[in-house]
Amino acid sequence: MRRIPIEDAYPTLAFRPKSRGWWARFSGAPAECVHLEHQTGWMATLVPHILYVRGKAVPQQQRVAPDVSLCRDCLLRILEPALAAYDGNIVAFEPDPDAVTQYFFVATPDFEASGLEPDLSAAIEERLARPEISCEECRRSATWLYVPRDQVASLDSFDDVRAAPGENLCALHGAARFCSALEKIPEVNLFYMNFPYGEAGAYVWI
Repeated sequence: MRRIPIEDAYPTLAFRPKSRGWWARFSGAPAECVHLEHQTGWMATLVPHILYVRGKAVPQQQRVAPDVSLCRDCLLRILEPALAAYDGNIVAFEPDPDAVTQYFFVATPDFEASGLEPDLSAAIEERLARPEISCEECRRSATWLYVPRDQVASLDSFDDVRAAPGENLCALHGAARFCSALEKIPEVNLFYMNFPYGEAGAYVWI
């Protein structure tokens, strides 16, 4: 595994110098965007290319971007293009803003190893296997099924996961819908977010 230099991974972002000093590197603390010096109500730790399986970090590509802590605006600036560029199929569940601490993507081969309940895994796989249809916003293929909280309030509600109509969207509109929901959360501290990988999977939250 090779690390992409932070300047190459996030060329449009500025980071606090103190968060990139020797002590931060020694302690393994992620670099923080400059806005977190004064904005502390909304923060997310982005770990773009790592999946945690039973507590172990598993890289999803040979070169990985470094972990970073970002405010909402900086996160969405990086996240939305990455989501829109993903050409696989996604089921994404809108999180509970009062309870979410991690919001991450798991590809279907990693469902069991990541700790998803078998019934939840089976329900998501059923939704991923839906027939090809068009995006509700345009004529492109709908590779996203975005599921709002008013349709699935808890991922323990397996029947709701199976039955929720969701919103069928292309990658471009799916990414916009996903980020719009994050933008509406007034305060949150997300300890882990990643980018999608593989051919298909789901964004789940805990």
